[in-house]
Amino acid sequence: MTVESPVLTSLENGVFGITLNRPAKRNALSSEMIELLHQALHQADLDGGTRVVLIRGAGKDFCAGLDLDELLASADKSEDENTASALQLGTLFLEIRRLPKPVIAVVHGRALAGAGLATACDLLLASKSAQLGYPEIQRGFVPAMVTTLLRRLAREKMALDLILTGRVLTADEAAAAGLVSRVVSDAELEREGADLAARLVASSASALALTKRLFYELDGKSLADGIQLGARVNAVARSTPDFREALVRFLRR
Repeated sequence: MTVESPVLTSLENGVFGITLNRPAKRNALSSEMIELLHQALHQADLDGGTRVVLIRGAGKDFCAGLDLDELLASADKSEDENTASALQLGTLFLEIRRLPKPVIAVVHGRALAGAGLATACDLLLASKSAQLGYPEIQRGFVPAMVTTLLRRLAREKMALDLILTGRVLTADEAAAAGLVSRVVSDAELEREGADLAARLVASSASALALTKRLFYELDGKSLADGIQLGARVNAVARSTPDFREALVRFLRR
């Protein structure tokens, strides 16, 4: 019997799809899955036909976080071994940020602990019935790396509330907290995700890459430094073929 991969990939019309494919385990992330996600992002980066990456989960839930059996086994490992294991996931978040192509998470069902992967993406589209949370504290664990994301995405009191209590947010509450880009009806989630990806595919690849890089490089910069960085990016953007072609098309309308 052929065993299906826990991470599936596809490429259609410029959209590189990544599906977490472990529905019986609520797509809990095993070390194998995390490695396959690294490989998928590397493939998307190198593939010239890829313009947008879209991550979704198979089955009823998006992702339940790290595999609990592997976590339990890690209690008997050394600190160095566990640091390396943690960085396997942490560097995945960094790869998403560094990828010069937009990464969209399409979230349905529960993203509990697995909300870290979703919130690491550039855009997060959630169904109305989706739930997001960081319940690691309730398991005697620490949502350590995702805290870096939450400090940037949510207000201080909200971020600390979420990681200290592990409480679960509805999709609307998560959007209000700044963790979700858009909330759509359950029935429209897949279509809205596809439409959003298609809209980005239709945009200039160089403009998207420059905009994404600028946005994240502004972290921690002063207003003056941000303006200087923006001016340099502006100048680079003017030299791209996409800019010239788009402006010529606009002027000919």
